[in-house]
Amino acid sequence: MSQTINNIIATTLNVREGQVGKTVALLDSGATIPFISRYRKEVTGGLDEVQIGDIKEWYDKLNELVKRKTTILKVIEEQDKLTDELKGRIESCWNSTELEDIYLPFKPKRQTRAEMARKKGLEGLAKLVMAQHNIDVEEKACTFVKGDVKDTQEALSGACDIIAEWINENEYTRNTIRNIFRRDAVITSKVAKGKEEEGDKFRDYFDFAEPLYRCSSHRLLALLRGEKEGILRIDISPDEASAIERIEKQYIKSDNETTLYLKTAIKDSYKRLLKPSIETESVAQAKEKADEEAINVFVQNARQLLLAPPLGQKRVLGIDPGYRTGCKIVCLDAEGGLLHNETIYPHSPQNEFVKAGNKIVKLVTTYNIDAIAIGNGTASRETERFITNLRYEKEVKVFVVSENGASIYSASKVGREEFPSYDVTVRGAVSIGRRLMDPLAELVKIDPKSIGVGQYQHDVDQAKLKRSLDQTVESCVNLVGVNVNTASKHLLTYISGLGPVLAQNIVDYRSQNGAFASRRELMKVARMGEKAFEQSAGFLRIPDADNPLDNSAVHPESYRIVEQMAKDLKSSVKELITNKELKKAIDLNHYVDDAVGMPTLTDIMDELDKPGLDPRSDIKVFQFDANIRTIEDLKEGMILPGIVTNITNFGCFVDVGIKENGLVHISELADRFVSDPNEIVSIHQQVEVKVLSVDQSRKRVQLSMKK
Repeated sequence: MSQTINNIIATTLNVREGQVGKTVALLDSGATIPFISRYRKEVTGGLDEVQIGDIKEWYDKLNELVKRKTTILKVIEEQDKLTDELKGRIESCWNSTELEDIYLPFKPKRQTRAEMARKKGLEGLAKLVMAQHNIDVEEKACTFVKGDVKDTQEALSGACDIIAEWINENEYTRNTIRNIFRRDAVITSKVAKGKEEEGDKFRDYFDFAEPLYRCSSHRLLALLRGEKEGILRIDISPDEASAIERIEKQYIKSDNETTLYLKTAIKDSYKRLLKPSIETESVAQAKEKADEEAINVFVQNARQLLLAPPLGQKRVLGIDPGYRTGCKIVCLDAEGGLLHNETIYPHSPQNEFVKAGNKIVKLVTTYNIDAIAIGNGTASRETERFITNLRYEKEVKVFVVSENGASIYSASKVGREEFPSYDVTVRGAVSIGRRLMDPLAELVKIDPKSIGVGQYQHDVDQAKLKRSLDQTVESCVNLVGVNVNTASKHLLTYISGLGPVLAQNIVDYRSQNGAFASRRELMKVARMGEKAFEQSAGFLRIPDADNPLDNSAVHPESYRIVEQMAKDLKSSVKELITNKELKKAIDLNHYVDDAVGMPTLTDIMDELDKPGLDPRSDIKVFQFDANIRTIEDLKEGMILPGIVTNITNFGCFVDVGIKENGLVHISELADRFVSDPNEIVSIHQQVEVKVLSVDQSRKRVQLSMKK
């Protein structure tokens, strides 16, 4: 069975069966995707994280199908209907839709109309009609009028119900209707009566029709959301007459008295059983595809946001702007520790401009602030102007930071644990300040669905979304690596092989024994076994360790190789790392053995060139156009600086300094055809846009990035 599964995965993903088998074996042994992709390239043949993740997804999916087959075989066997041929078909079937079609005639049913007719003894009459012999149907029906059957009409009606169910359960018929739906089904939507005003945001779908196969993921998810909220009425159908005609061609083989009843049964089967069933199936398949696209968009956005450039370990003043309630201010040390907090009121109605300005300047001097982070919510632009117009004794960089999810963090269990004696406003300002220092370290504390990127993330399959996002966060954290002596419990949780318990144990060990002096010291942490150490050690950094390799992505299992290289060159490991000429003298072929191949050796050399280097780019200061504050300030034709805040499969949204983000449609991203917006833009990218149109009533702004 496992051989078959591996073969299916290999064929589907276009990789070698041996690669699948070895990857599955590693996964089954407890190895994580980041560990396998980084440190087991020789074993997998160089598969990357995405390929390994796909193998895992398919492996899990096919194993679920195996469990389903076991259940189906058991049910049919209990009915004494399991023939060798049927068993063979089920065991060799690897398509879930086909499997359910095979099972449908044997599936325990509720009290259907056909089942009730069978109990009345009408199956014989149904067989007579289905045989289509030239008979007097009503005369034959009279012989079935007995017991619970009151008259010939009831007998014939029951027989038609049985025939309708037979037609519905026929695999060929179901596939015929599936193909018709796949090719010809049209999705239509109408606004529910009296919901026009309430559902204004769905106005584009009040009278909508489009072939289902052409309906894009974002439109389908919008339609389904409108239906869920009771605003839209949706139908998915091919041409009914054509569908019924196709079924009739399959079943009607003569033209006599039985034909009329058979046509009645066919029409009833299509309208009452087949159409609703295949429509539900079509919607589920279309939504699954739409979910997959939306999740992929969200994952790409989340990855870009998590890997946004960090300011690094600088002293930061964080500001959560506000009008009436004031601006919440916090001063943070280089590790993100809270030094001071208070509230200033530079805006209306208080307008304590001078007092607030003096306070900011004094705090910058007192706490030796290097940069100021301003949340991009209410009063952000006014606060930015206020801050940038002040004069400081030193250079202070000012950044506007996304505050999406900051309020969720501030009210969360994590926020309360970190700052039990402070209220939500202080925690929110701290989160804003820390996001500037290290977006990844701060955003891992927040549900990824709340970080402000994505497309209909609350409408997609939540289990799939969570799996994909957890895998993305894990990938980002392990790509960057973390300082084991400063990382929070929440950041450590995502390190390969750790999880919540070991992450907490590392923090507890640190508190009781001080900073870790080496990676090997991690083995003293409670419940840190050899397997957990193997999986996690390469992603944990110790900047001031005696062994410089402890601050690199070189895995401890490979230290012996680097030490041998240094020994062969008659130098120390530290000299080898710092001396480029020494590294040039290394012939990697001398170090290839049964356990270590060229991929690992190449990775080691790359790491020796830049040990512990953060792969994220450098952060850049950005300023909006000072003349643009509200949507009313926008005019068609304006050229403005902006920041990409979200990417969808139909374009991207850009912040130009007003409350409403503008849309750059995919057709306006470049002077050439663009199939994927990610080819052109990335989250937080600084861009220049042209205003195409402004709809103030609907708060919509259309932008262009074409030259």
